[in-house]
Amino acid sequence: MNTLYYFIITGGIGQIFTALIYPYIRHRVFDWYNDVKQLKPLNQEIARTYGHYIQGLNFSFGLIAILIPRHLANGSVLALALTLLIAAYWVGKVATQIAYYPMYDIPKNPIFKIGSYGMNTLFVFFATLYTALCAFNLYQLL
Repeated sequence: MNTLYYFIITGGIGQIFTALIYPYIRHRVFDWYNDVKQLKPLNQEIARTYGHYIQGLNFSFGLIAILIPRHLANGSVLALALTLLIAAYWVGKVATQIAYYPMYDIPKNPIFKIGSYGMNTLFVFFATLYTALCAFNLYQLL
């Protein structure tokens, strides 16, 4: 197995980590559940559903990367399409972090500050990894 596959698997592990830590971050860092309770019932369900979508996508992308890393870099049209989708997802996440999240007050607890740097580093890593994989697959197709 070459270095590229180790990067893909590492990215997969990181994505699963983000899915597993997501409920803790919503609850402890953002006090999300109390904020959601202030919404109308339908909007509460919509917010929860979107939260589950995010968690499910992160977990699914991670599982794909761990189980079939070779298929994410084999130069097929499907590999290109999937890596383009995942790259767009993570680039969008990084853009959202930069554009909107600095406006919010993250608790000053050192673990949360370190955690925010760690999570942002992971998001940039995922965006870079999948953008590079997308370019790699496109190059192989041309």
